[in-house]
Amino acid sequence: MLERIIKFFDKKQSQSDFSDRTVFDARQYGLTPKMISRNAHQVVETLQNAGFEAYVVGGSVRDLLLGLKPKDFDVATNAEPTEIKSLFRRSRIIGRRFQIVHVQFSRELIEVTTFRSNQDSDIKASKKNAPLRQQSKSGMLTRDNVFGSVTDDAERRDLTVNALYYDPSDNTIHDFTDGLKDINKRTIRMIGDPATRFREDPVRLLRVARFTAKLGFSIEPRTAKPMSKRARDLAHISPPRFFDETLKLFMSGNGASTYKLLCDHQLFDQLVPQVAHLIKDGSNNAAKLIEQAFINTDIRISSNKRVTPAFIYAALLWPAVEKLAAYYTDRGSSPTYALSKAAGEVIAKQISVTAIPRRFTMPMREIWDLQLQLPRRGGHRAKRLSENPRFRAAYDFILLREQAGEDLAGLGDWWTQYQEADEEQKLKMSELISNTGNRRRRSRRPRHKKDSKD
Repeated sequence: MLERIIKFFDKKQSQSDFSDRTVFDARQYGLTPKMISRNAHQVVETLQNAGFEAYVVGGSVRDLLLGLKPKDFDVATNAEPTEIKSLFRRSRIIGRRFQIVHVQFSRELIEVTTFRSNQDSDIKASKKNAPLRQQSKSGMLTRDNVFGSVTDDAERRDLTVNALYYDPSDNTIHDFTDGLKDINKRTIRMIGDPATRFREDPVRLLRVARFTAKLGFSIEPRTAKPMSKRARDLAHISPPRFFDETLKLFMSGNGASTYKLLCDHQLFDQLVPQVAHLIKDGSNNAAKLIEQAFINTDIRISSNKRVTPAFIYAALLWPAVEKLAAYYTDRGSSPTYALSKAAGEVIAKQISVTAIPRRFTMPMREIWDLQLQLPRRGGHRAKRLSENPRFRAAYDFILLREQAGEDLAGLGDWWTQYQEADEEQKLKMSELISNTGNRRRRSRRPRHKKDSKD
């Protein structure tokens, strides 16, 4: 369908010159106003009726062109946040770095943004705008609320495939950045100078990897070139924001391919620093464990099964926890204490990178703790363990470790059979374990013999 776009691009534009707007009849590409959310259509119509320019923008337009179902619909307009809010009763302005307006409908939230300026020279020359756009010493934008035209707004967006503007009032697509051409070529391309754009907002590095994996596209060479060098800029992202971005990376159903891209461009090193060197060490199975965790997660998502960040992070950090626990065990700590101490230290370090909430760190620790308990399954322990709220996650973690090549002496198979057995069979299985080597260890302390009387 999109092959017909090529004929509109006889004149090649430079990478940084996107001043021309190309308008396409959306019917040529199968788009109609009925395909967008009724609420998004209403927001656009309300803004236009009030004399403003307004479009459906971004990922929803891209997904419709690719035959995918959009997750949500966003709107962009030249109306400023206070003007937008005045038009919609159930709306509120949020954000400091980027001010946006949330318009609430009964079961849908429409995010409305004001066109942002891309004229840096004008901004620097204007004292009035100085507080509206701020940069850190590293060049990262910490505030960006300077408003502009739709052309400026298109240049401020990150990827060309996300910079398409759809007007349902006349069923047209407005393209400023060759986004339609890149969709046709299945290419992810950064708008503007990639190194500068990555420095302004390092999250764009993650977005390039995420959309490349999600869409099955390839990264344009000019965009890919500075990614590894700029990977260190991810350290400037706030831990809460970094955590939110990791969920988008790993819980979208494309975790395995995203993980590979992150490794290829040295981005994963910044995401989980404690594990990065272990992945590169061929003497352990850390790389295989994490890769398999993402494969399993993708399968669960495609099967509409529940996934949780706790399990994903438990897998991501397990190689570091396991190694540190072994260190403490070698120095005389009990396995239980060593694991607990290692878990606490590893989580504390990771939280300084990605702020994992306590509602996830507690289940992570419980999954790890059960890795020591599940092998001790004789007598009544098996029944008690199987009734633990974290048993299923811990059991899945055992299977994951075995899939990654770790020899656990058939532990995963045993627990699989146990869950499938009836009560009588379960009792026999537990008794057999008790009688063949899972007995309670005797104290190594020698008994004191009573002194013999002469």
